[in-house]
Amino acid sequence: MSKRPEWLDNAVFYEIYPQSFLDTDGDGIGNINGITEKLPYIKELGCNAIWINPCFDSPFGDAGYDVADYYKVAST
Repeated sequence: MSKRPEWLDNAVFYEIYPQSFLDTDGDGIGNINGITEKLPYIKELGCNAIWINPCFDSPFGDAGYDVADYYKVAST
C-alpha cells in the first residue's frame, strides 16, 4: 500500500466544472484558459489545489465520466 502524499494533509481544494466556470472566447462554454486566468484568484482564496471535473473527450453518456480519450480535452 502506498503512503498518502504529505501535501494532502494541508490541501485546500477548489472544485471546478470547466464547462460552466469561465468562458474566455465568447462561445458560452467555459474553457481551460478560463481556469488558468482565475488561478491567482483561487490562490488568494487560500486554495492550494484544484479538482477539475471531467473535461476529457467523452460520448457524455455518464456526465463526462465515460472518457473516450484521456489525452484529448472535450471540444464542448
